[in-house]
Amino acid sequence: METTFVAGQAAKGAVTKLAAYGELAHYTPAEIGNAWGVASSFDIYDCNPETIRDAAQIKQFVRELCDLIAMRRFGETTVVNFGEDERVAGFSMVQLIETSLISAHFANLTNTVYLDVFSCKPYDVTIVEEFATRFFGGSRCITQVNLRK
Repeated sequence: METTFVAGQAAKGAVTKLAAYGELAHYTPAEIGNAWGVASSFDIYDCNPETIRDAAQIKQFVRELCDLIAMRRFGETTVVNFGEDERVAGFSMVQLIETSLISAHFANLTNTVYLDVFSCKPYDVTIVEEFATRFFGGSRCITQVNLRK
């Protein structure tokens, strides 16, 4: 059965879900709720080459992700394709949100997405991981989470 994602889904009960997340399990829900923010990095491998090389698709991802985590976008999404060195060539994306920042680099050589989400408003990291991996057609994702205090 395929998961359906709905707007705001990753914001509901986020503190409790973060407290159960492996890397943050040693924090109490109160500590998570009082933290400055949550910074997560998602390394998504074997992505669909067409999707990660399409600026319009990347912008669509940002709109849907912001809706999913109930984060309000501030300004337009910036997507720039650059990199003379084949190892790092690809799009880079930046989206300011009222509670901080979403950014990513899309590596053409390896079809890998390096996504970072930082927000002082809690969000469910697991839902973001599942959504981003599916959107970009990745085969696997390595996620790292850091509580900013």
